[in-house]
Amino acid sequence: MDYQLRPAAAAEHRGSYSSVRSAKSQLWTPPHSPTTESMETETEQYDDIDEENNDIQTPVATPDASAAQTPGHVQDAHHAQPSQATEEQPTELRLSDFQVVDTLGTGTFGRVLLVRLRPPTNHSGIMQHFAMKVLKKTDVVRLRQVEHVNAERYILARIRHPFIVDLYATFQDNLNIYMLLSYVPGGELFSHLRRAHRFSPDVTRFYLAIIVLALRYLHSYNIVYRDLKPENLLLDHRGYLRITDFGFAKVVDDRTWTLCGTPEYLAPEIIQSDGHGKAVDWWACGILCYEMLVGYPPFYDDNAFGIYEKILQGNIHWPQHVDPLSRDLIRAFLHPDRTKRLGNLIGGSDDVLLHPWFRGVDWAALERCEIRAPILPQVTSSGDTRNFSRLPMVKASDIPGLAGDPVPLYSHDPYAEQFADF
Repeated sequence: MDYQLRPAAAAEHRGSYSSVRSAKSQLWTPPHSPTTESMETETEQYDDIDEENNDIQTPVATPDASAAQTPGHVQDAHHAQPSQATEEQPTELRLSDFQVVDTLGTGTFGRVLLVRLRPPTNHSGIMQHFAMKVLKKTDVVRLRQVEHVNAERYILARIRHPFIVDLYATFQDNLNIYMLLSYVPGGELFSHLRRAHRFSPDVTRFYLAIIVLALRYLHSYNIVYRDLKPENLLLDHRGYLRITDFGFAKVVDDRTWTLCGTPEYLAPEIIQSDGHGKAVDWWACGILCYEMLVGYPPFYDDNAFGIYEKILQGNIHWPQHVDPLSRDLIRAFLHPDRTKRLGNLIGGSDDVLLHPWFRGVDWAALERCEIRAPILPQVTSSGDTRNFSRLPMVKASDIPGLAGDPVPLYSHDPYAEQFADF
């Protein structure tokens, strides 16, 4: 069993890992269509922005609205038949309709690219910029992540929430699978936290309240996220968070035994292989709350197994500036007994919303994005990348379908059946 572990470092990205594959489960929430119709948007205002670049989308669908739609699948737009764009029939998208603008991030077996629609597809009223998640098939198979990747697609295709990234379409070629996601230009919360060193209680409360609403939505469909950390939280141009990277998300009716996640954020029941469920996300909320208030996670060591020992010991160091009410909330989230953990009691997520630490939060206004965010990232256009690190551009030979390269007649894809839904 090949774990991908790393020594913890306060100023470095923390890698996630998984020991086994997860299984897909049934959901009943709606699909997203890979057509230009699904990308129509009301234009948003930026400071110092041209009208021609004013094209970002900010979905505000509620859980109730999502649940009322009909179940279905994200179509394989790479193999979709082209159609004439009319008012009655939107244009179906192909992988070659997009061009690469920049590299946003890299990982163990993939990368995330900023892409935009090529003319003439990029007409007025349609989103122009997207994040394209590219995963190399051979690496996904080698690292035994096929079911995780398929589950990520399956779940993202059937949920819609203002604090979760949107999946619009999926594609594949002989080398890679591709996920077309909403581009969130404000950068990672991780970067903003490292720049500030730590957040005030009010700033922490704003971000944690957003996470609570997103988890409340996911848990209502028995979806466990399992990879909460600042690196997976993106700021949009208004300063609101969007959760990304659903590689470890899973539908769990009761318990599951997959060992996966980020060492600093693992709940005791994951480490001890006792079986786990939604309670692990509430544990991660406690870790995230502490890290935002203090600047580093409560359980830290130079190696993963040292972190596990400290998590199981449960000794938390409290800096003097952490107030008693914040300590009470964190302790409630970090209860080692999941049956007594805040969020996993008989009241469920309602207990979290009613905790005194959240007193004064207008939850309805927050979900409608009506509260001014404490950090407004510098974003002047929908394709602005200033909040992401500068990374080398991908080679065209590594993304043949996206680069528009023709597939050789003799080419054979041995993994096509394993990613049949893409």
